[in-house]
Amino acid sequence: MKIYTLALALAAIAGPALASGNHAGGHGEKMAVGEPGDKSKVTQTIRVSMKETEDGKMLFQPAVIKVRKDQTVKISIKNAGQSDHEFVLDKEDKILEHKKVMEKFPEMEHADANSLRLTAGQSGEIVWKFTTGGEFKFACLIPGHYEAGMHGDVSVAAE
Repeated sequence: MKIYTLALALAAIAGPALASGNHAGGHGEKMAVGEPGDKSKVTQTIRVSMKETEDGKMLFQPAVIKVRKDQTVKISIKNAGQSDHEFVLDKEDKILEHKKVMEKFPEMEHADANSLRLTAGQSGEIVWKFTTGGEFKFACLIPGHYEAGMHGDVSVAAE
């Protein structure tokens, strides 16, 4: 009986975390913004800095990224701030949907190719192939960061 009770307790705890998914909507779902890229096919490196300002704003520099459809880029990301930040790349509706989930589960860990969470002073990279033209977003979905200005735009030219 104790094992059954323990199994029920573990299922209750794991249920919300599993239901919340991950930044990409993962679980094998094809992403409109593209797919993980092949490092040997990178044609451009884009350097992005994440930080807070003295007046309480949080931002990405640059806040706009422009690429071409079918281009593979390396996004080199540096957390130049004093707190944890993340970089999540997706369609705007997916970003906003996941933002709501992060409000409920702020410590959620992510292992998606389109996202990266960095502690203060840490650096990382995302290698990405943009397979669809259009307008996309990147954002920090740690609660309060998006509202403080931590989001940007990705423009993918069709040609």
